[in-house]
Amino acid sequence: MSDILESSESQKRQYIDAESVFAELRRLRQDAAQFRGGMMWREISGHRYLIRTSVKGAHKSLGPESEATTKIYQSFTQRKAALADRLASIEKTFEEQRRLNRALRVGRVPSVVVDVLNVLDKAGLSEHFTVVGTHALYAYESACGVRFVPQAMATRDIDLLFDTRKRLAFFSRMKESDASLVGILRKADKSFERLEDQKETVRNATGFEIDVIRRVAKDGDPHPLRMSDDEDDIWAVQASTGERILSSPRFSQMVVSTTGEMALMNTMHPLDFVDVKRALANYPNRDPLKRSKDALQADLVEALVRDYMPQHARPSASEQSDEPDEPQGTDAPR
Repeated sequence: MSDILESSESQKRQYIDAESVFAELRRLRQDAAQFRGGMMWREISGHRYLIRTSVKGAHKSLGPESEATTKIYQSFTQRKAALADRLASIEKTFEEQRRLNRALRVGRVPSVVVDVLNVLDKAGLSEHFTVVGTHALYAYESACGVRFVPQAMATRDIDLLFDTRKRLAFFSRMKESDASLVGILRKADKSFERLEDQKETVRNATGFEIDVIRRVAKDGDPHPLRMSDDEDDIWAVQASTGERILSSPRFSQMVVSTTGEMALMNTMHPLDFVDVKRALANYPNRDPLKRSKDALQADLVEALVRDYMPQHARPSASEQSDEPDEPQGTDAPR
């Protein structure tokens, strides 16, 4: 298909090498997270106790000095030191891969998108969000070593679907870190500001926007929904396609920015993307310009599954309804 362009062999090889290093770095960082803080011995009332310290300064006694606590201390310190050495080594290799990505022009995802994905991941929040809309195409093309034509990719905003089914874990994490979602996003770009007339949207100094959406409220979902206790934080807006997207199997893929930086993008199964885009293209009140792009994107991803990702094909795909969800409330479809 002329609208799907093959990456060069050198770009494909470099992507595979970079993906392997990226996966190992993420694994080691997850292991190292278990060893945050430290352990020390403390004299209390004439006895030595093993104390576990947190990064926030909290202390917890693991018991008096004994053969068991001594083994715990030795295992912790040895494992933490070994992980620190391995992390230092893999981070050096990771930086080399980033430079190679840039030199070979492996990536083309906007840097702000990769930065946003990485700050959410670092905050332990990436599992709560699904990238939907045009930017999901970067995950699909990265998985296949191809590139879609520019007219299919043009956009100045990204939609993040918040999974309200996991809201208790999310809000617990936010309170624990005393953070707001806007504050976290500003770690990717300090110029992000919430729009007062669209409280689901933040915009940076270059005009790039992030919209936070959620499914139409059900099963006790709070509504309206602010993303933290901060009064200036983002409010997630209802989207009629939200439930359909949440029910889709997750599709996770490393994506690469124009500067070579890497991030994991979580989005929906490609054929569910096709279904949602076809439904939106048929929606009677859809903007005509968006409708034509919806149809193009659906065609491209369907062709990609057929020609490059047959493992993701499913016999029931053609039987699924192409009818758009009925709009509910006053929120626009997405």
